[in-house]
Amino acid sequence: MLELIDTHCHLTFEPLADDVPGVVGRSRDAGVSGWITVGTSIEDSRRAVALAERYEGMYASVGVHPHDARLVDDAMLADLETVARAGKVVAVGETGLDYHYNFSAPEEQKRVFAAHLELAAGLDLPVVIHCREAFDDTMAILEGISALKRVVFHCFGGAAEQAHLVLERGYFISFTGVVTFKNAHKAREAVKVVPVDRLMVETDCPYMSPEPVRRQKPNEPALMTHTAAFLAALKGLNPEDFARETTKTAKTFFSLEPSA
Repeated sequence: MLELIDTHCHLTFEPLADDVPGVVGRSRDAGVSGWITVGTSIEDSRRAVALAERYEGMYASVGVHPHDARLVDDAMLADLETVARAGKVVAVGETGLDYHYNFSAPEEQKRVFAAHLELAAGLDLPVVIHCREAFDDTMAILEGISALKRVVFHCFGGAAEQAHLVLERGYFISFTGVVTFKNAHKAREAVKVVPVDRLMVETDCPYMSPEPVRRQKPNEPALMTHTAAFLAALKGLNPEDFARETTKTAKTFFSLEPSA
């Protein structure tokens, strides 16, 4: 039986939020028995914490998505710190830079990103990074916060060369079902250079269902077994060994309880 942890999901998002007991039940039946549900605003982070408190093996990461950086002021950052101190919060984020849409100006994104990093360092929490078309700036800002001990690039879509740079810093990398897509050659090459003790698996649900169930909407944690099997094959491991090793990595990274 597989033992997997979905290290980045959005169980507070519709339509998953309408059927969390069913989502969790199907997930456990599939062998995915741990979840990090990730907040993308103050309100969503509070919902994530409340949801995590209801389920064994579920934890929360809290933050404000870079899309909304323009909305973040000092009062909101103070609220975020309060939420981050709540029980079952195991990380700060997702936070980072997104230059694809630029819903918030790059300078605003950088300001809020740096504030998240300072919060994570101050609370000794890992940080979950969203990076889209902003790799150099993301790495430069991370370099400025030397107290950060644990960093993961979630939904990694960079090239193998960028993966090497991330690994050289001691950071971690997480992959979604995108690696199973037919045109995801770059992501698959990146997988090959990431050792399993620095690799984690996620859904980023309700988005990006993996092959061969890509047409299934919404994505949910139970479907992560397809991604894990695909990644295991790329790494030359059987699914059980891959699940065991990446689950160990996730538990260590997020400081999860043994029962996660």
